[in-house]
Amino acid sequence: MTAAAYPHPVSDIRLIETHISWVFLTGTYAYKVKKPVDFGFLDFSTLELRLRFCGEELRLNRRLAPDIYLAVCPIAGSPQTPRIEGEGPPFEYAVKMRQFKEGSLLADLAAAQALTADHIGALARLIAEFHCSIPQSGGEDDYGSLSSIRKATMDNFTHIEAILPPEQVARDIARLRESARRDHETLAGVFRARKREGYIRECHGDLHLANIALIDGKPVPFDAIEFNPELRWIDVISELAFIAMDLEARGLTRLAAKLVNGYLSVTGDYGGMVLWDYYRRYRAMVRAKIAALTWEHTAQDAARAAHLAGFRRYVDYALSLVPDRPARLILMHGVSGSGKTHVAAQLAEETGAIMIRSDVERKRLASHRHADPARIYLPAFTRATYDRLLELATPLLHAGLSVILDATFLERQYREDASRVADTCGAGFAIIAMDAPEATLRERIRARQRAGTDPSDADLDVLERQLRSRIPLSEDEAGFTVNCGPDSTLPDLLARLSDPRAQS
Repeated sequence: MTAAAYPHPVSDIRLIETHISWVFLTGTYAYKVKKPVDFGFLDFSTLELRLRFCGEELRLNRRLAPDIYLAVCPIAGSPQTPRIEGEGPPFEYAVKMRQFKEGSLLADLAAAQALTADHIGALARLIAEFHCSIPQSGGEDDYGSLSSIRKATMDNFTHIEAILPPEQVARDIARLRESARRDHETLAGVFRARKREGYIRECHGDLHLANIALIDGKPVPFDAIEFNPELRWIDVISELAFIAMDLEARGLTRLAAKLVNGYLSVTGDYGGMVLWDYYRRYRAMVRAKIAALTWEHTAQDAARAAHLAGFRRYVDYALSLVPDRPARLILMHGVSGSGKTHVAAQLAEETGAIMIRSDVERKRLASHRHADPARIYLPAFTRATYDRLLELATPLLHAGLSVILDATFLERQYREDASRVADTCGAGFAIIAMDAPEATLRERIRARQRAGTDPSDADLDVLERQLRSRIPLSEDEAGFTVNCGPDSTLPDLLARLSDPRAQS
């Protein structure tokens, strides 16, 4: 479209083309026009359908990006002389958006090695709060049912096989299809429980790094799926898996771990992690399918090669998740202020383990039980908190995910309970014993209280009681214990954790 097509001054026009749309960038505004295509999972083949889905795109994206998505605009005139918001009957429609700065996508930041832990921490909180606020699927619809999940997964394979030559995909697709088929059998009860318990919600549906912009220092997701409700009425863990997969496929595993653990600390949805590997494989194959579709509709040889390389990267990532991975249960141990949470967070980011923090889960449990805040540190509630930590960890270990439990674990009984859970799940077991000089412990407690941002309620009185009553770990625990002090480094800690005695 030339400058004359727009209802405002335009000096420079750029076109971005995807397999389903044209986006015209004008400087201040961007106009997105849907292509008249029908891919089965997406049907924009008529003007009526394109208008309808423009309206849906506006509605859905205003939930997370109200300042970007402005209006649906009619395009009058003719394809040769179009006029946005012009007089006469429209022959097309466009979604009008406020254009943001080039290079603002999280994908751009990742490519430039400028995507930070702070960006991901903010994104984790944003997604968690979004998921807690959106509508849940009712029991009467088919969204999130085992049959719809199976169809979405298997359709990815079918679409890919219809596009790419068999010699390029047959063996890998067969392996991934068989893995998915087994999961549909073994995880059927989990899929049904997720729907029954309200975790199928009207999500964004296409939440990866190229659909999130950094605007005024804050992550802003855009381009939610409007064209197929089955692709956005999904398990919230499937949505989280999409971003984590994208980060991991780019080699940003520490940021992926920060995203996941930040999200879980807000939502407490540890049960959904049983489906973690399944949904990460599914999301990788969604991106592989899009790469294949784009390859098919691209003429330039260099661009086709890039899309084919992207396809291969996502398939290889999905294949890397098929083998079983040894799980391990790691207990943090030590008095308040000894650095347990800091080290646990570092380990979780480095290893991809799921971190479950007692301070957070104690208060979540108190909220669910409407408990008196004055009583949540009494022995009975402390026992209930430790039981809850193991209850959350057990299905994750069974699913092959390593877990770090961040609690004091000063009482031997709680450590023995955790060891039995690890044995039952066939997981390795390790204790990280934290220590620091008493003066350092006291100063850390004071600093934490001054900041007022930490979930821990431990004060100096709690610390003094712990110091008076603590009992050293027993000799029989030494074989799977790693000591960690103020001078310990993360590489050293990881090396000592790799000792077989700390794994089984």
